[in-house]
Amino acid sequence: MTSIDSLNTSPSRSCLAIVLAAGEGTRMKSGKPKVLHQVANRSMIGHVLSTLTDAGATSVAVVIGPDREDVAREVQKSFPEARTFVQRDRLGTAHAVLSARDALDQKVDDVIIAFGDTPLVLAETFAKLRAPLARGAGVVAMGFEAKDPTGYGRFITAGDELLAIREHKDATDAEREITLCNGGLMAIRGDLALALLDRVKNDNAKGEYYLTDIVEIAHGLGYRVAIAIVPEEEVHGVNDRAQLSAAERMIQDRLRQEAMASGVTLIAPETVFFSYDTRLGQDVVVEPHVVFGPGVVVEEGAVVHSFSHLEGARIASGAAVGPFARLRPGASIGPKAKVGNFVEIKNTDLGAGAKVSHLSYLGDARIGPDANIGAGTITCNYDGFGKYRTEIGAGAFIGSNSSLVAPITIGKGAFVGSGSVITDDIPDDSLGLGRGRQIVKEGWAIEFREKALAAKKK
Repeated sequence: MTSIDSLNTSPSRSCLAIVLAAGEGTRMKSGKPKVLHQVANRSMIGHVLSTLTDAGATSVAVVIGPDREDVAREVQKSFPEARTFVQRDRLGTAHAVLSARDALDQKVDDVIIAFGDTPLVLAETFAKLRAPLARGAGVVAMGFEAKDPTGYGRFITAGDELLAIREHKDATDAEREITLCNGGLMAIRGDLALALLDRVKNDNAKGEYYLTDIVEIAHGLGYRVAIAIVPEEEVHGVNDRAQLSAAERMIQDRLRQEAMASGVTLIAPETVFFSYDTRLGQDVVVEPHVVFGPGVVVEEGAVVHSFSHLEGARIASGAAVGPFARLRPGASIGPKAKVGNFVEIKNTDLGAGAKVSHLSYLGDARIGPDANIGAGTITCNYDGFGKYRTEIGAGAFIGSNSSLVAPITIGKGAFVGSGSVITDDIPDDSLGLGRGRQIVKEGWAIEFREKALAAKKK
C-alpha cells in the first residue's frame, strides 16, 4: 500500500474521517444493513475504515441509522477508537455529516467525508484527496469521467477549479452533457467544515441538505475548491445485489493483479477468488478454481492445486495442497508436506514432509514430520460434547481406513494396521491393530450359490 509520505502529503497533519453509513439499502432485499454486506470476505464498511487508517486518518466518526447496533459493533471491530453517531432523520448527506457535530468540533487540519458503501477507494486516493488542502484549498471534491453520467451530480468548473456540483435532478440540459461527475467523497479544511456545513440549505428538488452545496458556498466565500480525479471504478457504490457483485468482481481483479505482480503464478486468474487478507509468497503456484477464505498465508514455492478451499490456514514453503482439498481454520501445513485430493484438515499441524494423500479427515491433531497418513483415515475428535486431540509422532505410518479415537497418542515410528479402530495409545516403534480377526471358510461360496439357485427355481 502506498504511504502518505510517498505521496508528498504531510504526515503531521491531523485528519478526521467521517463515514456515512446510515443508509438502509432497501434495494439489497436483505435483513442486514447494506454496509455489512461483504466483498472479498470483509464488510464494506470494514474496507472503508481500514483504508482510512492506511491513509493516515487520526480519528474516525461513523454516522449510522437508528437502532443499528450491528453496524456499531462492526465499526468497533474494524476501528476500536472510532466514535459512532446516529442520524435520526434522513434529511440528506450534509445533515448526516452534521450528525457528527461533536467530532467536527475538535480541531483538526483535514476532514474527509467517505461513504460506508464505497469499498474500492484506495488509501493513496484518500491521500490524493487531502493533498490540495495542504496547499491552501478550502475544499476538495473527488470526481471521475463517467461512461454514463446519468444520475450523477455534474462538476461545474472554471479551469482546474470547481465552482459547483449540480445534482442530476437539478441540472439543466446543458449541464447534463457534462461527463465529469461527482464521486461523492470530499475533503474540507478542518477550520472551515462546520461553518460551510451550517450554511447548507434544503432548497432543491428533493428538499434535502446536500453535502455538495458546500462547493458553491466555499467558492462564494472566496475559498479555492480543488478537484481530485480518480478512476470510475474506485467510486463504485453499492445499492443492490448486482452492484455488490460488480464490486466483488473489481476487487478480485485488483487482488489477482497484486498477487501476480508480487511473483505468484495464477494459471487461470479469473477462476481464483481471494480474501482481502490473503498472503502469498513468491513462486507460489495457484491452479484454477481455488477459493481463499479469510486468514490464509501461503509461503514461498508452495502449490495449491485445483478446486481447493482454504480458510484460516498456513501453508509452509514447498508444500502441496489439493486438488479438491479443504483446509479449515487452524490448519498448518509444514514445509514440503503434502495434502492430497479429498482431504479435510482442521486445527491440525501437519509436520514437515508429512503426507496425507487422499480421502482423509484430520481434526484437532498434531502430525509429526515425515508421518504417512493412509487413505480413508479419520481422527475421531468429537463425542458430541467436547473436542479431543490426536498426537501422531514423527515417521509414524497410519494404514488405510483407520479410525483414531481421540484423545490418543501414536508414537514415533509406530505403525497402525489398515482398517483399525485405535482407542489406546501406541508406543514408539510399535504396531497397533484394532480390527476383528479374519475367518476363512473354504468352499463356502460354492455351497451358498447352490442353495441360492435351488431356492430361486422353486
